[in-house]
Amino acid sequence: MPRLALQGLDPIALAAHQVARDVAATRRFPFLLERKRARMRVSPFAFLRGALPLYAELLARVPELGRGPDGSGWIAADLHFENFGAFRPESFQEEDQRPRPRRRTITFGMNDFDEAVVGPFRFDVQRLLVSLLLASRELHWTGGRALALGDALLEGYCSRQIPPTPRPVRELCERARARTRRALLDARTELHRGRRRFVRGARYVEVSGRLGRLAERAFAGYAAAVAGHERFDAGAFEVEDVAFRVAGTGSLGALRLGILTRGKGGTDGAWLFDLKEEGAPVAAALGLGSKLRPAERVTTAMHACMAPVPRMLGTARLERRSLLVRRLTPQEDKLDLGGIAAADLEPLAAHLGALTAQAHTRGAGRPTPRWKRAERAALVERAIVAAGVHESAYLAYCRLTAE
Repeated sequence: MPRLALQGLDPIALAAHQVARDVAATRRFPFLLERKRARMRVSPFAFLRGALPLYAELLARVPELGRGPDGSGWIAADLHFENFGAFRPESFQEEDQRPRPRRRTITFGMNDFDEAVVGPFRFDVQRLLVSLLLASRELHWTGGRALALGDALLEGYCSRQIPPTPRPVRELCERARARTRRALLDARTELHRGRRRFVRGARYVEVSGRLGRLAERAFAGYAAAVAGHERFDAGAFEVEDVAFRVAGTGSLGALRLGILTRGKGGTDGAWLFDLKEEGAPVAAALGLGSKLRPAERVTTAMHACMAPVPRMLGTARLERRSLLVRRLTPQEDKLDLGGIAAADLEPLAAHLGALTAQAHTRGAGRPTPRWKRAERAALVERAIVAAGVHESAYLAYCRLTAE
């Protein structure tokens, strides 16, 4: 691999740029700034999750770092270990109008396409490798173990076959399958004068009357389209409560709302929805933009790359904001890397690599290329460099944002 020209690349300056971005991103909702900083200070891996613009800046300033093997199509463009998870994909019709199946269908795969664009596959693969290297520090893996997992991930990506489902994924899906809607409602809502409402606190925050009215109007447009498409009773979408939702790391600062609707009726029949503001993809700074409206870009990528998509996926407009809308289900969950046994790590890495290739193949409409061994080795070397820059920038970020 050609020598990377990192001279003059100052991790402290990169961290300062990220601090400024965080301030700008949370300007509309300043109460989110310290929450965002606190989440990013947890570890280098958490910092990577919340600092995608820094990653794009790094590739823009060191073009050699973004070069690599061929192949392009729809990519997540913000791929890391925690952007894989379990979810339940059926429509409302299957859940609420048909006899209950004996076993709920649970899907596991890539689940976050907020930053999706058409671009080089290597962007996703390298960022996934960087997340693995940074997570290894947090989980006290040796450097040799982390690099071995990187090799397993690349082998899975290039194999064009989905290996047997590893134990951590099977166990995650079984836990998700067992959860009930009542449990989800009890975790996020409370009874108030005989009706459910969101619990205000760390997860949900009160909204102004004006924003609440705008949210209901935006949701009504989504609900009309969904009710017509699914042939479902529009009364199920009658809004019971609206709150500001605090979730994610990189997306903190965007408008995000929780909507509670009547659903099937009664205190245990309510439905929860997530409305998330989408903006221009960060990869646009690298020339990977899109002419689609932000939320339509995300749903287009999800329909292209996922089979099937999460439940009741749709879009809405709130004034000039483009919102992604989906119904929350109790079956959604993510991997907890800290709880995975050492013997399961390599099978898991290979599985995630294969799932990434599967999503890329669907999104491109053709198989991913079989990268040569030398090309894979160069990807790992670039990931090592990017991980080192992020770890240095993380330490500088902690110092710049210290309380």
